[in-house]
Amino acid sequence: MTDAAYADALLYLDGVTVSFDGFRALNNLSLLVERGEIRSVIGPNGAGKTTMMDVITGKTRPDSGTVLFDGGTDLTRLDEAAIANLGIGRKFQKPTVFQNLSVFENLELAQKCPRGILRTLGAALSGRQREEIAETIRMIGLAGRERVAAGALSHGQKQWLEIGMLLIQDQRLLLLDEPVAGMTDRETEATAELVLSLAGSRTVIVVEHDMEFVRSLNARVTVLHEGSVLADGSIDHVQSQPAVIEVYLGR
Repeated sequence: MTDAAYADALLYLDGVTVSFDGFRALNNLSLLVERGEIRSVIGPNGAGKTTMMDVITGKTRPDSGTVLFDGGTDLTRLDEAAIANLGIGRKFQKPTVFQNLSVFENLELAQKCPRGILRTLGAALSGRQREEIAETIRMIGLAGRERVAAGALSHGQKQWLEIGMLLIQDQRLLLLDEPVAGMTDRETEATAELVLSLAGSRTVIVVEHDMEFVRSLNARVTVLHEGSVLADGSIDHVQSQPAVIEVYLGR
């Protein structure tokens, strides 16, 4: 592999294989995601989408293959906390916000903590820190709800808050796992607007089953099947591929 192969990529996976009790969850998976790109990843259950994210975040070690971040940092040699400190954040399908804290307090906590480490609230915020929280609240569509407890938010609003908690930590690569599952149509539209607003400033990998949402992102789509890439390209391109129709879209 040459430096030119990944010099412009924020994330580079090459020949990644992961086996569990003889089952290959990832099978020689290769993927390149450029800086500032939004990438949609789709595929049937068991295709390897979650395992791929587990490898990127250090939760799972690959049996073989290369996983590089930002021009050469080998993620396979780092633990989850070290990978988070590099600027890689993951949002799971079920929101993991602090239910009893307000929207503002959730963002304050995320802002003040070293990534992955929980600290107490209470220290005085600088004017700049307050501005960053206010800007994040505006960006995620929760202006006017700063003092509302996270537990009182709708499902979609909790998802936005969790994305905001990643943004305020200045994570450069965001992994979003089914971000619109269980959302209303309006919340889904707003989530697409939020993700699209990040293009260029952040790199986002979206794993999603909602094909209308994927289409609304108008991003490059990678289709996984049996742990490897089945198809890659625009949404129109992958939806027209007979193999994709057979294993996924035709179901």
